[in-house]
Amino acid sequence: MLDIIEHDHGIREFRLARPPVNALNPALIATLKQAVERAPANGAAALILSGSPGLFSAGLDIPALLQLDRDAMRAFWRDFFGLCARLARSPIPVAAAVTGHSPAGGAVLAIFCDYRVMARGEFRIGLNEVQVGLTVPDCIQAALRRLVGVYRAERLLVSGTMLDADDALAAGMVDELTDVDHVVTRTLAWLEPLLRLPRQAMLTTRAMARADLVRLFDDPASLPVEEFLDGWFAPEAQATLHALVERLRSKKPAEG
Repeated sequence: MLDIIEHDHGIREFRLARPPVNALNPALIATLKQAVERAPANGAAALILSGSPGLFSAGLDIPALLQLDRDAMRAFWRDFFGLCARLARSPIPVAAAVTGHSPAGGAVLAIFCDYRVMARGEFRIGLNEVQVGLTVPDCIQAALRRLVGVYRAERLLVSGTMLDADDALAAGMVDELTDVDHVVTRTLAWLEPLLRLPRQAMLTTRAMARADLVRLFDDPASLPVEEFLDGWFAPEAQATLHALVERLRSKKPAEG
């Protein structure tokens, strides 16, 4: 579910390993949240989030989540927002090695990192929740606005646009492109010079620069969990999500 790879200079890679598409289910989110939280105390100097070649994460595991009742979904969303908060608050740098497609929840993980290296080519990234009947919570919208600007974020969010790699780079949603086999290598190459800087000065400056992200999660009680649940269980969203699952199930294996 989560492979842990140790690199030089104290860089620890968390590689999503939940075939076939690294879909985010409750267990994976809880595991990743705990891993990110514990890493600094366990000796990590920096973190990388990565996926498999051609696919970072297909986002939420919709078929699995549709089986949950409101209480179970509440626990899931608290964990999901908790993971976003852990990434935002991480006292050490966290870089995303976006190894391929990264819709919705996969894109969310990336935008809360310090830096994003994405695979060049026809791979796509974006917050396409609107297309499946869901609303992007404001704390996540704010993180996207931070990267691409207010108006561009509005256009992307309202339409649920998925950007190809070149457009994502031009928009500022990712920072660098490379071929799919070298995404992790380039991510390491970004982190290593950072870790050679005077550490206290670098980490303190980084914390100041990312304070706006941290403030999004200052009050856990204010996070829109119930609001999101209302949207998730609304008839329109449920109909759209169930139709999506049926389309996925009807696809032939060669098309999946």
